[in-house]
Amino acid sequence: MLQVHNLSKAFAGQVLFQGVTWHVSENERVGLTGPNGSGKTTLLRIFTGSESCDDGTVVMPRATTVGYLPQDGLYHQGRSLQNEAMSAFADVLALRAEQRELEETMSRLDPTSPDYQAVLQRYGESQHEWEQRGGFSLEAQVAEVLHGLGFQTEEFSLLTETFSGGWQMRIALAKLLLQKPNLLLLDEPTNHLDLEARNWLEDYLAAYPYAVVMVSHDRYFLDRVITRITEIDRRRLVDYPGNYSNHLEVRGKRIAELKARAARQKEEIARIQRFIDRFRYKATKAAQVQSRVKMLEKMEIIEVPPERKLMKLKLPQPARSGRVVLELKAVSKRYGSKEVFSKANLLVERGDRISLVGPNGAGKSTMMRLLSGVEPPDSGECKLGHKVEVSFFSQERAFNLRENMTVLENMLDAAPVSVASQLRNILGAFLFHGDDVDKKAKVLSGGEKSRLALAKMLLQPTNVLLLDEPTNHLDIDSKEVLLEALASYTGTVVFVSHDRYFIDRLATKTVEVGDGTAQLYWGNYEDYLCAKPEPTAAADPKPAEPASSPSERSPRRNGTSKNRARQQRRELEQLEESITEAETAVASLEGRMSVPGFYDDAYAAAEIVATHQKLKGELEQLYKQWDGLAATQEKTR
Repeated sequence: MLQVHNLSKAFAGQVLFQGVTWHVSENERVGLTGPNGSGKTTLLRIFTGSESCDDGTVVMPRATTVGYLPQDGLYHQGRSLQNEAMSAFADVLALRAEQRELEETMSRLDPTSPDYQAVLQRYGESQHEWEQRGGFSLEAQVAEVLHGLGFQTEEFSLLTETFSGGWQMRIALAKLLLQKPNLLLLDEPTNHLDLEARNWLEDYLAAYPYAVVMVSHDRYFLDRVITRITEIDRRRLVDYPGNYSNHLEVRGKRIAELKARAARQKEEIARIQRFIDRFRYKATKAAQVQSRVKMLEKMEIIEVPPERKLMKLKLPQPARSGRVVLELKAVSKRYGSKEVFSKANLLVERGDRISLVGPNGAGKSTMMRLLSGVEPPDSGECKLGHKVEVSFFSQERAFNLRENMTVLENMLDAAPVSVASQLRNILGAFLFHGDDVDKKAKVLSGGEKSRLALAKMLLQPTNVLLLDEPTNHLDIDSKEVLLEALASYTGTVVFVSHDRYFIDRLATKTVEVGDGTAQLYWGNYEDYLCAKPEPTAAADPKPAEPASSPSERSPRRNGTSKNRARQQRRELEQLEESITEAETAVASLEGRMSVPGFYDDAYAAAEIVATHQKLKGELEQLYKQWDGLAATQEKTR
């Protein structure tokens, strides 16, 4: 489907790719990964032909159709949403237009004439091709994709220019999916999608019949969709079969092995060099010395990729608040004729980490503004608890920066003295590296300003964080840094995110926002899906706990066997993830222990050996737990 031979590309003085040979087969779904600036988007643009390579070739079969979705910048106007989506079938619609012309021509011809018979034959061929290409189901296909991406039926007749930037990208994605190119290139396709639309797109792409190459910072999405990860690593493309989690496991083992081999090679080079230095000037050893010099010249040095050291971001630990932190009582809110909330209730308690979920437009951001006090309710009560101090981050409020100050100066302006020395590291975690910290805030892009505003806000020692889409514009590593920081934060967090992995790792409660209410479910998003009543279920499930009632302290569960199976599967997946992490850590330690000279520092070596033994014991326990749970699940099938 796609073949790359000896490709090289430099950009702004930086070599992105050098001598790359790579391929994509039919039906593969490949995820491109690598640090920001490594060349992921550039590679996709080379495949489309919109960017040239410095050397090498990109070869595709003649029948290849390429579809490309950039990160942003696409705009549609002049047609209704439905007609814009229908334009994806331009060649099929052309057949229908041809049939109408042929019908008109036949109406003017003598049915007994040879010309009539020729037109009639072409009419039959055109109609057959129309049917074969799904002409009768075009509108149904359009409705399925538009609904899947979050558009409502009543919006189909609206002009496309009435939709905002994020929805414009959804329109572009819908057209691509309807066109069904046999090489689909997607650059951050989930950027503008809510959870429901992401879930739909996961299923759609998992069943896509052709090749897909995508860039994404959504770890859960990559795990669900991708069949191969290709990492941009030291100007090469390195393949890892399987999904993103498998790539992390295999990569950890590979790097541990590379380190051990590099250490052995370093010792070998040192030994050869000692021989050369010792006998360089002895005539009787000249041949041996020359032989070893040539050996060193021909030796290909093993290059170990730099370790991705995730910076530990420690949030200022806040003063303790009262048990009840925030409370909405019978709150109503409307904008013009649109009613967002009608007597909604929500109780937020100290230490909660609450995820607000629901489709775009359901009222999640409105609830955040109500909780923060930025907007008052039309009726009802918004109460702030005892000794509560709130920090609120949202994309709309992200630009509260000092425009004429640099990135670093903006941070210094907000930083407590205790963290002033760590600001460059903190900025690095939010993707500001090197000279980036000296840029004036006024020249930053929207995404950069958002990241800076978030980093600046997190320096404040408040005991309640309200975060509306904090993971936007962050890569996978930066999300992990933020996730670990929030997980160890002792205050209260209420957040909106469309990153499934982030929600599942952080949330202790989930609130479904929609239909004017807020329904509380205990646990993370997966727990919420298990507990949420299914619309088609015959049984009458227990209603979700009212958001204002704190009395019950355990998660509710739907009692169906289907939900029990899902819960068991989730527990198995969590155990498998823990096993993967433990195996990677053990492999990494074993790599360090195999390096010559490891035991020279007896004290340091003893600590590592003890850690290794402890991890091995924990790994054995995880294996036993997995075996027991897997056996239980097998019996219940």
